[in-house]
Amino acid sequence: MRVVDVKAELAKLKMFEGRTPTANERRDSLSALLPYRDGAVFVAKFAGKSAWERHPQGDEIVHIVEGKTTLHLITAEGRHLLALKAGMLVVVPQNAWHQFEAPEGVSVLTATPQPTQHLAIDADDPRAAGGGASDESPAVTRGEIRQ
Repeated sequence: MRVVDVKAELAKLKMFEGRTPTANERRDSLSALLPYRDGAVFVAKFAGKSAWERHPQGDEIVHIVEGKTTLHLITAEGRHLLALKAGMLVVVPQNAWHQFEAPEGVSVLTATPQPTQHLAIDADDPRAAGGGASDESPAVTRGEIRQ
């Protein structure tokens, strides 16, 4: 059993300023804290917009530690915009495309199942951009999260 000081781990990270869906990964703004089920618990700090992503193997738990973000979420029921601020928690349903937009910066803690699929292009709707269930889509499956 391992105990982690989340505040101390977040303090080690640098804010990824100007994040975009097509930006290269910044390892100094993301850390895997602990293994969890078929994935891991991560912390990340960024300002900007993440890539669209989804998790085919399970739900993702997202806790906003500092700052605020808009979570763009696409479920079977349609599109949702969730305004989230520090202290809030949300469960992103399995296989739901989602994207974070945090122009002023946010720090998050996630319990993320693997693999994660990321859309490798900037798009308003990942389904229209070829991010459907097809293996021929530009969605990239990775064994680790790219935040």
